[in-house]
Amino acid sequence: MDNQQIIAPSRASSGAWSGTSSSARSGGVLHVNVRHTSHFTVVGNHLAQHQDLSLVAIGLATHIQSLPAGAKVGIKFLVERFPESEARIAGALRELEENGYLRRDRERLSSGRVITRTTSYNQPCPQAVDPPAPAPALVRAAVPAPAQAPATAPAQAPVPVRVPAPARVPVAPPAPAPTPAPALPRPQALIPDVHRTASAILLGLRREASVLVLSENDVRSLTPAVATWLERDAAPATIAQALTTDLPVPLKYPAKLLAHRLSTLLPAAVPPAPLSPPPVPLQNCDACDRAFRAPEPGRCGECVAESSVTA
Repeated sequence: MDNQQIIAPSRASSGAWSGTSSSARSGGVLHVNVRHTSHFTVVGNHLAQHQDLSLVAIGLATHIQSLPAGAKVGIKFLVERFPESEARIAGALRELEENGYLRRDRERLSSGRVITRTTSYNQPCPQAVDPPAPAPALVRAAVPAPAQAPATAPAQAPVPVRVPAPARVPVAPPAPAPTPAPALPRPQALIPDVHRTASAILLGLRREASVLVLSENDVRSLTPAVATWLERDAAPATIAQALTTDLPVPLKYPAKLLAHRLSTLLPAAVPPAPLSPPPVPLQNCDACDRAFRAPEPGRCGECVAESSVTA
């Protein structure tokens, strides 16, 4: 019968501890350990307390060792699973490869497709680390010794040797600099009702397209841009249609797509309507006391006509 390996105390701590213990005096960590009976992974202290690995690499190695065989551990799957960036996850994978906890080999299938075989080691494996390529040895060509000419033969002049010019290697043009993303539009005035309407439009996009699920930070950063559309007399239905039409499949970054559309499809500002001239004021006729419109007080048109006839 195999010997039982104890990986945790037989009983959990009751929570009461003496104030005179060394950990209490020094302010160190207190452990409350409970025995795991299922769904657990054994991780060695050589990994959990590694001196050279970063915290991201240690956590990523623990996550990979807890996965079943055949699980996806590519960078794209890990980026969708964790909040760390693609650069940090790629760097952590390189750390694990350099320290013998991970090995990635590229393999071409019979169909011609190239896949990556990933092998995880719960103990650092020296074979997992690729040995550095040996430096090319300098081979010195043997130069035959010149044959001694007989004493009677005349000395021959050396034959000049033409050395070919080195081939010119074409230099690839530099890659174009990436185009910076356009800045999100900002409204001219901060109106609470407009901001609430803009936030409601963003939260309602998932009803039109289920892939447009936004976090609270995404809604907070995109709300001013939607408020700018509302400020330019864009209807909520028009905004929702512009943000949900012709979505790419698959959609990996909904917030980035919405930010791009809110910036590039922003409608032009509507010019203010021209001011109409003020109406002509009402005046009371000095002769008949009837109201009529005129720029200055005086007599109405009928009274002026009657006075001209009588005259």
